[in-house]
Amino acid sequence: MTMNIDEEPLTPELMLAFYRRLYPFKSIFHWLNHEHTPTKLFMNREFAFTLQGDVYLRYQSFTTPDDLKKQVCAMNPTRFEIGPMYTARPRDKKLARPGAFQPVMRELVFDIDMTDYDSIRTCCSDASICQRCWAFIAVAVKILDQAVRNNFGYQHLLWVYSGRRGIHLWISDKDAMELSDDQRKALVGWMTVIQGSKEQHKKVNVRLSSRHLPPSLKEALEVLGPAFTDIILEDQDVFRPEEGWRELLHLIPKNYVETLEAKWEKGDRSSYDKWEDFKSEIKSSTRKDTIQRFTSSTAMEDIILQYTYPRIDAEVSKHRNHLLKAPFCVHPKTGRVCVPVDPRTIDDFKPEAVPTVGQLLRELDEAKDTGDAEHRSDWEKTSLKPYVEMLDKHALALMEEVRRTKRDQGGDMSW
Repeated sequence: MTMNIDEEPLTPELMLAFYRRLYPFKSIFHWLNHEHTPTKLFMNREFAFTLQGDVYLRYQSFTTPDDLKKQVCAMNPTRFEIGPMYTARPRDKKLARPGAFQPVMRELVFDIDMTDYDSIRTCCSDASICQRCWAFIAVAVKILDQAVRNNFGYQHLLWVYSGRRGIHLWISDKDAMELSDDQRKALVGWMTVIQGSKEQHKKVNVRLSSRHLPPSLKEALEVLGPAFTDIILEDQDVFRPEEGWRELLHLIPKNYVETLEAKWEKGDRSSYDKWEDFKSEIKSSTRKDTIQRFTSSTAMEDIILQYTYPRIDAEVSKHRNHLLKAPFCVHPKTGRVCVPVDPRTIDDFKPEAVPTVGQLLRELDEAKDTGDAEHRSDWEKTSLKPYVEMLDKHALALMEEVRRTKRDQGGDMSW
């Protein structure tokens, strides 16, 4: 069943109350700054505000989390975005000499959006999302999290639900933050598997000269194989309609197409049955033909990759100066907060259960006074608490790494 994405009207008054009472500015500061006291990582960081009426205000910067909160409450943006750390404070951009104001560091970010799966999901389309098609996002999170950790050694990964139909990944390892635009482009190019126009049928071309898959994709197939059966064949039943199975025929070796097409035109067969038909044809025709068996095997792997591998919006990741919506902002269409997500429990994550602004403010109003109000943040009294604690734990690991590095180097780190 499709989720009701328009929960309740999101008024400026609700947003202002959310910023004043619930938004975790201090947690955001610790995450971006990597230390308790302000550094250039925060002070030279660009923030951009989207104001009521779609007015866009760039190159905002702040010294402390309190400064950020004061400005956010004064402007009451519908959302705000985070950019890179620059050579100077973004608010002083006009004072810098020509060419001197440049981005220096920025988290490596990835964006996965459900609309990129519209051609293969059968349950929803466009802005709609349900628990069934969320399975595509869940698989993407597992694969990307595994690939980033295993292939690049990055450890400080923060996954954030976009508030509607997608998810963002922020990588805060120092090596990742220092990547140049060219290095980011190369890294994302290496990780991009699905590419090509809508008119292009085969969108997977990742084999090495030996025609074997890279080891990282072989490893990914251990997760993607079962996911292909569960999501594509059984739940979404992608190949049942004629449009679906004819698209599949474009990816199957030509010597099987005529037989399969004739069989599938005769009756209504499930996606699972059609995939079994394809495997049966391979088995019967390749017993003695090693080359044909290898070609068929690679075709099957490529099909699984095409239908289940993460569909990355590469443009988001390539440039240090790209702006991305801050965690804990509110999606204007749904009223849902953009909360962190634990990749280890991504299968259990339910977008429709993420708290809305209205819900959180009601929870806060109903919270009993326990007598220690001055020692507790308001968000601790609401269902926002576990999500903020997730960000705090992430920030704490970053700060601990900075402390270790300083101790080992015997001095300050040069941000």
